[in-house]
Amino acid sequence: MKELANVAALLLSQKRDIVYSVLLGFLAGLAAIGLFSASGYLISKAALAPPLYALSIMIALLKLFSISRAAARYGERLFSHRATFTMLGDLRVSFYEKLEPHAPNLFTKYRSGDLLARVVGDVESLQNFFLRVFYPPLVLGLVFLATIMFSMFYSFYIALLLLFGLLLTGIILPALFAVSLKKKKNAVRVERAKLSTDATEFMHGYRDLKIYQKLNEKQGLLEKSAASYVREQQIEGNVAMVNQTIHQAASLMISWGVLLLGAYLVSGGQLDGVFLAMLVMISLTAFENAAPMAVFPNHYEESRKASSRLNEVVKDEAQEKSIKPLSLSDPPSIEVKSLQFSFEGDFRPVLRNISAVFPRGSKTAIVGASGSGKSTLMQLLLKVQKADSGEVAFNETSINDVSDESIWTHANVVLQENHFFYGTIKDNLLIAKGDASDEELIELLHKVELSGFQLKDQVYEKGENLSGGEKQRLAIARAMLKGKSLWLLDEPTSSLDALTEKNIYRHLFQQAKDDTMIFITHRLTGLEHMDQIIVMDHGEIVESGSYEELMEKKGYFYEMKQVEREMVG
Repeated sequence: MKELANVAALLLSQKRDIVYSVLLGFLAGLAAIGLFSASGYLISKAALAPPLYALSIMIALLKLFSISRAAARYGERLFSHRATFTMLGDLRVSFYEKLEPHAPNLFTKYRSGDLLARVVGDVESLQNFFLRVFYPPLVLGLVFLATIMFSMFYSFYIALLLLFGLLLTGIILPALFAVSLKKKKNAVRVERAKLSTDATEFMHGYRDLKIYQKLNEKQGLLEKSAASYVREQQIEGNVAMVNQTIHQAASLMISWGVLLLGAYLVSGGQLDGVFLAMLVMISLTAFENAAPMAVFPNHYEESRKASSRLNEVVKDEAQEKSIKPLSLSDPPSIEVKSLQFSFEGDFRPVLRNISAVFPRGSKTAIVGASGSGKSTLMQLLLKVQKADSGEVAFNETSINDVSDESIWTHANVVLQENHFFYGTIKDNLLIAKGDASDEELIELLHKVELSGFQLKDQVYEKGENLSGGEKQRLAIARAMLKGKSLWLLDEPTSSLDALTEKNIYRHLFQQAKDDTMIFITHRLTGLEHMDQIIVMDHGEIVESGSYEELMEKKGYFYEMKQVEREMVG
């Protein structure tokens, strides 16, 4: 039940709707029992041919119960579904709030299709928590207790039999069904996630599969995933059907028991025969409220597993200590001390004992071969990843004590891969500064050598209609538009020609002349004006200093520079 604690807490925040729905469900159940029991009594009484006025009260009660039942059922549906939809809305908001801090590195742990299945499918599965798990036992218990107390006025033994029926259909059988469910591998949600993952991968990789003539093979795997998902759904449906059949059979057996016991009591003079039909009808109607308990274990297990899968994604959130926003009115200084980092499940260290200082307003280039750990260091500075050990400090404040979002708020970031949304050039620029004028945006496009674009030009999903260089220039434009005092740039011009790169850098460094900039690149040209250069290799800092100092050392940086000159020459 602990997996559902968060869901239950969100549900209980809708106390009024819960109380109203349970109360109206209870009244609807009583009205249904009153309607059918009064019908049974009326039929039995009418068989004795009493005066019409003697039946008038029962006829009026039938009408009252009928109207009350419909009105109470409508109200119960209204409040119960409103509570459910509100809970689902609150659950989505709560889940996304917890998911957001983990978003940048989620895809290192989960495949996109699996995440989609959890975010959409598992959240939707929890809509049954209130209607099929939380609500039915409450209403069943209240209706049965009222029914048993009423039946005791006519026969203690029949009331005792009804109590046994309540225990059997409301507790014993659902418990046995739950035990059998736990023994079986109910993999519907797992297969749904696998199908979603395979479908997403198939769509994203369609072009490459077509080129390498592997489309049919991948399609076959997707069809197997779909068939497996359907098979698991059928198994789950069959289990639910068997449970319902057993449960209904037990309910009918109790009703038969009421009839036989009532007939025995009538024959022995312990029960007036006119009440026998009424008690049988009470039994039949009361057990209609117990019918949802047949599928209670299925929905409980479904809700528990769905909540568990959601909690698994954001499980680290509860372990985070209290943090505060980072306040940066001026360019920050950044200090890195003895950083160690490895990706989860990978025992190979990516960063080893990294220590560096980035003074306020300084311009630092981080260079090194591909795979040397440059981009990973950037992720640690952005708090996208968490170091295994060591510390990162902004203005002598540990990064662990500030929120990651406040770091992103104060940083102009260009990553190796930048996302572009379906819309226009203007839409994709305004995410950096929502109140920017058209004139400001047009001027910015000129600075990044995109003067051929208009603000209304269309951008496809993920920027599919943009070249690699156009994407990088648009990403640089967004960073320049944001205009904060910390610049974190990861290979921002790797797809640009030298002339375009030079012109963009001129505008970029002019805007950032007083700001703190950390610049990752594999190109060694244009680094003469950097305040310091940090050289990385195999996750370690092997050299650091100014351009002149590193060239005089004739070490690793000098060798890289010589190789670059030979290649260019």
